[in-house]
Amino acid sequence: MAIGEYVKSADWKSEKHVPVIEIPDSVKPGEAFNVQITVGKEISHPNTIEHHIKWFDLYVMYDDGQFLIHLGHIEFTPVNTQPTAVFNVKLEKSGSLIATSYCNIHGLWESSKRVEF
Repeated sequence: MAIGEYVKSADWKSEKHVPVIEIPDSVKPGEAFNVQITVGKEISHPNTIEHHIKWFDLYVMYDDGQFLIHLGHIEFTPVNTQPTAVFNVKLEKSGSLIATSYCNIHGLWESSKRVEF
């Protein structure tokens, strides 16, 4: 078995667990830009001790790369925070940003977004 068999994804407009990745319309190689990740953008996710988003991870896979590069990790405290984070990143070439989110009840979720130069 591989971890990928347990990662879920879905259309973010109908699912409250999928991380939504937002980036500026235009980015340049080597220049920093903000990547915002949100869970529950269209459909609110519970934020209680019993049911909450625990963390996000952000990765990049460059088009010519062999390895996934980990860009950052953030953890949330239930009840006091909302599952939204901003990462400031600088990429050198085109690739795909991949975000994962973890719900303490419903497991691991992912989505991706292309970055083109």
